[in-house]
Amino acid sequence: MSNDTQGMSTRRKFLGMAGMMGAGAVLSGCTNVIAAPSSQDNGLDAAIFNFALNLEYLEAAFYLAAVGRLGELTAAGGDASKVILPAGFSGMDNVGVPNMSRDVRDLAQEIADDELAHVKVIRAVLKSAAVPQPTLDLSNSFVAAGKAASDNAITNFNPFANELFFLHGAFVFEDVGVTAYKGAARFIDDQNPGGNLENAAGILAVEAYHAGAIRHELYRRRNDPAAAGLNVGEVVQKISNLRDSVDGNTDDDQGIVSTLQTGAPYIRASASNIIAADVNAIAFSRTPRQVGNIVFLAAGATKGGFFPNGLSDDGNLGKLLAL
Repeated sequence: MSNDTQGMSTRRKFLGMAGMMGAGAVLSGCTNVIAAPSSQDNGLDAAIFNFALNLEYLEAAFYLAAVGRLGELTAAGGDASKVILPAGFSGMDNVGVPNMSRDVRDLAQEIADDELAHVKVIRAVLKSAAVPQPTLDLSNSFVAAGKAASDNAITNFNPFANELFFLHGAFVFEDVGVTAYKGAARFIDDQNPGGNLENAAGILAVEAYHAGAIRHELYRRRNDPAAAGLNVGEVVQKISNLRDSVDGNTDDDQGIVSTLQTGAPYIRASASNIIAADVNAIAFSRTPRQVGNIVFLAAGATKGGFFPNGLSDDGNLGKLLAL
């Protein structure tokens, strides 16, 4: 059996067991599926899951802070003290984004629960091979992203300032998660009912639910004033354009309003573009390198943006980014 075949087999085992048995069963009974890097897979399997863990730390920190629960990240194996937040905002003691509506706060709480569960289950599966949480920047990174997306018109983007800015901040992350999971589908070829491909599709579905919910909330507000003379729909489109330009692949990102979308392969006849998809109504894919380009806010970078000191590396990150 080749190294590539062995690596795919291990990934299938993880996804199949996680999907069929549920997160609780994975935590209690499947923690030996992915272990420390071995000579057989050259550390690639552990690198894949540690790459995912870095991203889950980031998303969990964002949503937990938004609802004032950042301390739970430390309890789950992360480190709340290594999360950089805007001045005056702690994300602790149930003090989150001010003046959030009940509906949006409920949504943020639910997504925070999901992302925290992802951190717990991946750490439990990787055990001693799990990388520690890196420093996460949820302040300067958003300021830089706001400036880059708006040609310096938006100078101090703070996603924790109010409900609307929180939704814009969430939009930065959610579509990236969907495309990352879609890109991972190429490693799975199990066609059995209830098997690995079906279970991987279930993981992707959760990320897509998150993205769709955030995109819908923003679409409902598409004509509301946002910042720098732009309305919500226009700001969302600028964020989408930034991701599209930074990731190294054109036309794999979309905003929420069809009339604002240019150059994409799928322009809807309807006014809304809540579901980001290509001409065949299929979600876009991103490689680890393309995902890295977005979270570092620069093509080819290995640190910066949301990870000012880079990702936590198990020694095999370079192999993964080269895929």
